[in-house]
Amino acid sequence: MLPFWIALQFLSSLPIRLPGMPAPEALGRSLLCYPLVGLLFGGILWALNWLLLGTPLLLHAALLLSVWVVLSGALHLDGLADSADAWLGGYGDRERTLTIMKDPRSGPIAVVTLVLVLLLKFAALLALIEQQQSVVLIIVPLISRGALLGLFLTTPYVRPGGLGQALADHLPRLAGKQVLAVSAVACVLMAGLSGIWVLALAAVVFVWLRQVMMRRLGGTTGDTAGALLELLEVALLVGLALL
Repeated sequence: MLPFWIALQFLSSLPIRLPGMPAPEALGRSLLCYPLVGLLFGGILWALNWLLLGTPLLLHAALLLSVWVVLSGALHLDGLADSADAWLGGYGDRERTLTIMKDPRSGPIAVVTLVLVLLLKFAALLALIEQQQSVVLIIVPLISRGALLGLFLTTPYVRPGGLGQALADHLPRLAGKQVLAVSAVACVLMAGLSGIWVLALAAVVFVWLRQVMMRRLGGTTGDTAGALLELLEVALLVGLALL
């Protein structure tokens, strides 16, 4: 259970406190639990959606999105903001891009990016509520956090040392592939043909974003991993709303 608690502490704002720093091996195994954390988030959002039935639609969507953001402590939105600033300000240079991502300040491009992503998520959630596609609230967090596992399985981590390096170095790769396969099957079982379509869309977006990271950085960082999750979520929500 320790890897799950590590994953939950890292990916959520839930009051999880572990005694001391876990061993590197436990940190690596915690990546295997990322899809499970996504499934937990999805269950919470699905239950909240049920409780909000009958609420005015705009308020319904706003409350769902707010809880979605709060559950993760805006961790991935922070990574998206840092990545947006770095991609524009880096002018195609790897070292400059990495340096800007370390800067905790947010520039105008970061603010604009966050506003657009949250606006698109809100509009997509509103459409999905109207279409009564509540299963989306379960499979999108599951797929997006599974994508983090997929990213660490396939992409070098470019910042030496620190938590991200320990995750990458100690990830059980065969077990990681098995977890991704089980997660994909679970999505299809829950959503049927829509599950197959959303997995295909997720694969396309994942491959494209990974290629962008590889061209600029030669790998990933914690910030770009967060950016990938947020961009993947908004792509899936918009794609499902248009389906």
